[in-house]
Amino acid sequence: MTQLDQVLAHIDADLDAALDRLFATLRIKSISTDPAFAGDCQACADWHVADLASIGFEASARPTPGHPIVVAHDRKTAGPSALFYGHYDVQPVDPLELWTKDPFEPVIETREDGTKVIRGRGTADDKGQLMTFVEACRAWKAVTGKLPIPVSIILEGEEESGGVNLPPFLKSNADELKADIGLICDTNMWDAQTPAITTMLRGLCGEEVIIHAADRDLHSGFYGSAAANPNRVLAKIIAGLHDENDRVTLPGFYDGVPELPNALREQWDTLGFDAGQFLGAVGLSVPAGEKGRTALEMVWSRPTCEINGMGGGYQGAGFKTVIPSIASAKISFRLVFDQDPHAIRKAFREYVQANLPADCRAEFLEHGSGQAIRFPIDAPEFEKARQALTDEWNKPGVFIGGGGSIPVTHELKKALGMDVILAGFGLEDDRIHSPNEKYDLECFRKGIRSWARILDALSR
Repeated sequence: MTQLDQVLAHIDADLDAALDRLFATLRIKSISTDPAFAGDCQACADWHVADLASIGFEASARPTPGHPIVVAHDRKTAGPSALFYGHYDVQPVDPLELWTKDPFEPVIETREDGTKVIRGRGTADDKGQLMTFVEACRAWKAVTGKLPIPVSIILEGEEESGGVNLPPFLKSNADELKADIGLICDTNMWDAQTPAITTMLRGLCGEEVIIHAADRDLHSGFYGSAAANPNRVLAKIIAGLHDENDRVTLPGFYDGVPELPNALREQWDTLGFDAGQFLGAVGLSVPAGEKGRTALEMVWSRPTCEINGMGGGYQGAGFKTVIPSIASAKISFRLVFDQDPHAIRKAFREYVQANLPADCRAEFLEHGSGQAIRFPIDAPEFEKARQALTDEWNKPGVFIGGGGSIPVTHELKKALGMDVILAGFGLEDDRIHSPNEKYDLECFRKGIRSWARILDALSR
């Protein structure tokens, strides 16, 4: 029996104790966005410091202007080093009445199909996920007395509330935190049987535009057609953002957007993604967006321009015949590859200004920005991790994209210069951020075993 076999056997034998430890941190109400729970966030950080210290890590809770960041090191082993990131804070539980049980009293439930899930706030996002890595380290230390490679860990306490204190923390502690590879467990598998490494995440540019015209709302009978109507102006501007093929019309919008590499396209083609089923689950049937692109390609590797909200004029009950004095829209651009969010913001504003008629002016509000990030699937560390997942799940691990954004990946790359392996064991039905959040028990068990294998693979 190899050392890895012994570690995997220990993980299975120690599962009940691992669940007890997970339940202990799940019971702590570490809601980062609500100041009323600041003490709980500190308590949760302290719990993780003590837990990591108990398995030989040099651990501490570092103060920030917000909630503390847990930092831990075990660098006694030679070899390529890794930095693992997770977050111990959780989303608020509102509306509480929609929970079937106390969100901070975790339980194991057996579903109708016989599968078991861990129910409670933070089970999948991110306490259950981060503890899969910690338990893998614990198992290696218990069996061999050491880790396969040098490991550092940072656990953030503000991921769910903006994470504004993490970037300066990374920058000021870069020398201490630098490693050869980053590891994150805050993503999903492709499906319940297929493990995945997310290698592409989209960036974001958020804009709000407000069109001003008359100095007050006007009677549409007295001023109709004669007065500029901000609703009509804004509608025309928004309609012009896409052409007949649903491509975004802003000059330079597709700068830095190459075609998908053939190797990645071929792998995605093997996933059996059903666009009809994907859209059918939300009451739709026909893919929208760029002509000639698959739905999977559009949500993972193509940029978007979406209107997230519009308002102007009377919107209360009944009817009011007015020409509004202002109209507004909130617009988000999801970005891919090397698109520059600042250049896109500038192009959008110039486009709006160029299409304003007389007597109208535009006001702009910025709502954040971030670049997309992608990692090289042909790098040795990524293939080692993919093979380790394949060995554990008995199904080929796949490289997938992500339609959303995980800002910490870009921050780790920018501040510490490292690529990041995003290997998560969540599922689409985990209800993160919603009432009755859950994490499959088998995902927790095999997640621990997967990280044990990845640590072993990275040492080779």
